[in-house]
This record gives sequence, structure tokens and C-alpha cells, in this order.
Amino acid sequence: MSTVSQIIERTAGITSGVELDVARLGPTHGAEISGVDIASATASQIAAVRVALAEYKVLVLRGQDLTDAEHVEFATRLGDVTAGHPVWDSGSDVPAEMYSLDSTDNGFADVWHTDVTFMPRPPAASILRPVVLPDFGGDTNWADSEAAYASLSSPLQRLADELVAVHDGDREFGYYLRQRRSGRGNLWDGEEVTSLPPVRQPVVRIHPETGRKALFVNPGFTSHIEGVSDGESRGLLDAFYAHLTKPEHIVRHRWSLGDVVLWDNRSTAHYANRDYTQRRVMHRVTLRGDRPVGPQGLIGPDHPAEPLGVER
Repeated sequence: MSTVSQIIERTAGITSGVELDVARLGPTHGAEISGVDIASATASQIAAVRVALAEYKVLVLRGQDLTDAEHVEFATRLGDVTAGHPVWDSGSDVPAEMYSLDSTDNGFADVWHTDVTFMPRPPAASILRPVVLPDFGGDTNWADSEAAYASLSSPLQRLADELVAVHDGDREFGYYLRQRRSGRGNLWDGEEVTSLPPVRQPVVRIHPETGRKALFVNPGFTSHIEGVSDGESRGLLDAFYAHLTKPEHIVRHRWSLGDVVLWDNRSTAHYANRDYTQRRVMHRVTLRGDRPVGPQGLIGPDHPAEPLGVER
């Protein structure tokens, strides 16, 4: 058991006088926070949660009976809120800031991914809660991409530091955008999303708050690595994915109604088990992020993303 007040003292005194009970879930990431009622949390408690999120990367808060409006309000107290999704229409029953994942409408997330890395500015964090749960199954797993990078061999770290990857949302959401939204998605970073061109991201991302390095590729949205052959790209990505998802890098959460889980998209990837037959509905809100910066600096959109197999 630890306290967030101790963490805050190590991180330049963002706030003081706040104690939240922290039960670690894993050796490098994940913590269950108690002593916070989201609906009535003080400003100091919110600041402490923000600090704990960067430190532990995945936070579980139980016993939170929230409405959709309270869920969004909590997110706005933590940071700037994005649209629910760049292109997906969750309907008029939920706020525009909310993404509803309903298993009856193909709302599955059973591939390792980091949220919305196919946009130039992916979300900094996600906040998820269950609305309808099956009797069993549907757990969510988070991989610690900082621990994965730190445990790579030095030669692979140096190689990864130099690499740029292409992330492509069109593979997953392009057909939906064109056919079900008639090419008119949601507002993201102030602009309507009308297409999903591939974007260039560093393979290694430096966390803007902690300065720690993390692997920033994922099977869900990373299509290939620039500047290498097709075979080299597949081999490198397979190696990175296998290392990222080793059991020692993963924590797993079994959901109950009333749970709220926050995770840092800059230092984790996640996977939702598709091992259930009953309906499962999850509501997610995301916080606005910045453009990922790697060891080589900011990867600018100076030229279109190179297609697979183009060597420089």
C-alpha cells in the first residue's frame, strides 16, 4: 500500500495534503485507487489522480455509480476532452464526447492497440466504464509499453529509437466512414474528419510528463515501418509485439458495474477479451493529447507516409 501524496512529492509538488490509498496491481504498472468519489472529488484529489495516472499508467476506481454526464464531467476535470471517436457515430443517446462500444454493433476491441494512434494527435488518456456486462468474460488487459522498451536489449533499443512507423485507421474505419457516414466523420482537433490518411509516428515515444521511453507501435493500427523492406517491417513489428505482450508486462482487470478505469495511452496498449456471448456495452471518454515525440524529435508530416516496402 502506498499513497499518492508520496508520489506527488517526487513529482515536483503538483499538489499537497492529499492521501489516496493505492494498491498495486503489477510490478511496473496498474493500481487500484480507493478513497475517491468521482462525482464529488475535490480539485486536489483530481490533481492527485492525474499524477497517479502518469506514474501507474492504469488506474482502477471501484464503486462509482456514474451517469454519462458525470463521466464526461470527470474527464473534463482531468483534461481537455475529445470527440468520442474521430469517425464512429455512437448515436444521440450518449454525449458527443462519448464512444459507446456495444458488442451487438461490432463493438469489440479484441486486438492489441493503443487508442486512435492513426490520428496525428492521439488521445493522452482514456476513461472507461461498463454499462452492460456479461455474466462472465470480457476482461481487459493492459501492456506496459515503457517496461517493454526498458527490457529490450540495448541494440534493439538503439534501432527502435531511429525508426518511424505508419499508422493507418483506414483499414479499420475507412469503410465505415465512407459508407455509413457518407465521408463525414466527427470533429477532431477542430476539423471534421473526412478521410483517414496514414500518419507517421515514432516507434519509440517519450512521455511528455515523465520523460520515459515507450514502444509506440500496435497491431491494431500500425501498418508498417518506414524505410525498410516488407519482410524487415514484418519481422521488426512481430518482435516488438511479442515483447510488448509478454505476460510480465500485462495486468488484467475483471469488470464489475461501478468500475471506472483510466489509462495513459502514451505508455500502454490494451486488449479486451472476446470470450463472452451475452451483451457487453462500455462507454469511453478520451483526453486530448499532443503529437508524439521520439528520440529523434518530432516526426513531422513533411511528406506523405511511405507505403509498405519503400526503402530510403
